Amino acid sequence: MPRTFKVEKYHTGIVSKTTLFKVLKYLERKNIETPFLLVDKEKVMEKVSLIGRNIKNSTVFYAVKANPDIEVIKLVNKLEMGFEIASEGELKLLTSIGVKPDRIISSNPVKSFKFLKIAASCGVNYFSYDSVAEVDKLARILPGCNVYVRLSVPNEGSEWPLSKKFGVEVDEAAELLSYAGDKGLNPAGVTFHVGSQCTNMYNWNSALDKAKALWDVAGERGIRLSVLNIGGGYPIKYTKNVVDVDAIDKNINKLIREKFPHDVRVFIEPGRAVVGDAGIFVTSVIGKAKRADTNWLHIDVGVFNGLMESVGGIKYTYLVETSRDTKHKKRWTLAGPSCDSFDVIDKDVMLPEPEIGGLVLILSSGAYTISYASEFNGFSIPKTILV
Repeated sequence: MPRTFKVEKYHTGIVSKTTLFKVLKYLERKNIETPFLLVDKEKVMEKVSLIGRNIKNSTVFYAVKANPDIEVIKLVNKLEMGFEIASEGELKLLTSIGVKPDRIISSNPVKSFKFLKIAASCGVNYFSYDSVAEVDKLARILPGCNVYVRLSVPNEGSEWPLSKKFGVEVDEAAELLSYAGDKGLNPAGVTFHVGSQCTNMYNWNSALDKAKALWDVAGERGIRLSVLNIGGGYPIKYTKNVVDVDAIDKNINKLIREKFPHDVRVFIEPGRAVVGDAGIFVTSVIGKAKRADTNWLHIDVGVFNGLMESVGGIKYTYLVETSRDTKHKKRWTLAGPSCDSFDVIDKDVMLPEPEIGGLVLILSSGAYTISYASEFNGFSIPKTILV
């Protein structure tokens, strides 16, 4: 019996029709075991071709943490992107498929000794930092390496802010650039991050203003910077429209041409924008209940084995398999499979009522899902399948 999904206009406004119907075609096969993540290869290729296209002298480094599945990494590698990493695990993943060190950078401002030693042996040569202690570590393990200091910049309008843990103000950043040079490192540039899933295009404006201020102070100190690393932050559609890649890139390029030397090298570190809207989680309904005044819908993936970002505020769009009247919807609390009461994915979600065993598709779930997943409570990490 064919599966029944009522695809509405808002579904194809979140993910492309091509991606969605490719997934629906895959679901026609028998003996499907959920949960799993389907990733549309053509969508990944499309996004890779777009990001950075309108920024002069830019190099794009895929943030491996967004989705480190080996098949995803192999696909990105074939597309000749660079890679941004933070750990020895990510580095070993890349070296296992022959990625050259000149295509790898590390923008984690605080790195483990083990990672730095392996990076040194592999020839990785570009690193972020934001403290004296990190300079001392780098000088000891990777003398002469290229470093870029991380600025603290506003993250307003970002659904996953990243402004509290890392980054320093302009004066301290200038001191750190000087200190890196004194310790024998090459103070190559500056980096920042406007926040993941940044829906406010003007965050890049204020960040670039701040980076320009630091660039000028560095110049006054005799430090010639060459690298401007603008991090990631490009948003995707989860439940609503967002500013598109072209608009962001054109705005950034205009500002860089106005403010920085013509030969500045621009590094970009997208993760979510590369794989996020190329992925659709396929899950099954494992339980329904009415407790007090709340309708509970339990599925076989939750915050511990794939949907951790839902805890931080990311809201998804869902497509339910149902043979019932789809015009009549109920308000649901959506929960994962574990016995932990923290495992709640979403609340007040209006969905048609599915059957037990029916499928629920979670749109735009290709990024920061599998990479966050654990085997808590004995539930396995969902597999990733490229289609």
